Amino acid sequence: MLIRIFAIILLTGTALQCGAQDSVPKGFTPLFNEKDLSGWHISRTSHQGTTPDCRAENGMIVLKEHPYGQGGILLSNKKYKNFELYLEAKIDSFCNGGIFLRSTESGQAYQIELAEPGGTGALLGEMLRVSKGAEATGKAKVWKPNDWNSFRIRMTGDTPHITLWINGVQMWEVTEPVNDFIAGATEGMIGLQAHWSATYQPNVAEFDMSGSWRPGGAHRFRHIAIKELE
Repeated sequence: MLIRIFAIILLTGTALQCGAQDSVPKGFTPLFNEKDLSGWHISRTSHQGTTPDCRAENGMIVLKEHPYGQGGILLSNKKYKNFELYLEAKIDSFCNGGIFLRSTESGQAYQIELAEPGGTGALLGEMLRVSKGAEATGKAKVWKPNDWNSFRIRMTGDTPHITLWINGVQMWEVTEPVNDFIAGATEGMIGLQAHWSATYQPNVAEFDMSGSWRPGGAHRFRHIAIKELE
């Protein structure tokens, strides 16, 4: 009996250790050092806002709105063309944001939507009209509400070919018929967006509470890493 109990304790401890291990796929380079925002900057030209509350806390990047109603975009300093991006996100309810791909400084980008409830996993355009979008129709089968969920995004080609996996399950694969960037850009920054909620309210104090971001809400990101492809 004692041997059996010891075996259960040993197996449980091993499981906990495995769960605590870094989940970044092999061959990926970290984009976030889990200590500060080195290698990242806030866009000061985005129509989404220029005053998001972006900070590194407990090994995470945390995006909030400050002041409330005024969001923005946190961008990688480096630009990327062909890549696979991996990150884990924990999304507060009633907060709208996104993962920006090949973003310009002003926030023109292909976007993976992050909104619960809403269209998390959808392929959208920010300041560009996406020729061929997509929806993560299979998300409900793998999504963990109010918990961490992994996103793996592969983007290649001058004319973008984009694939999304959520929690290891492929949601969609899209080849755009054209490059939708106005200037035909083939590289750009990785961006994390906190949606600007007060677009139509000049006074944030009068902001409608039914908007895209609730007070105190946050999007949290961890294990952010990238693998550049030829």
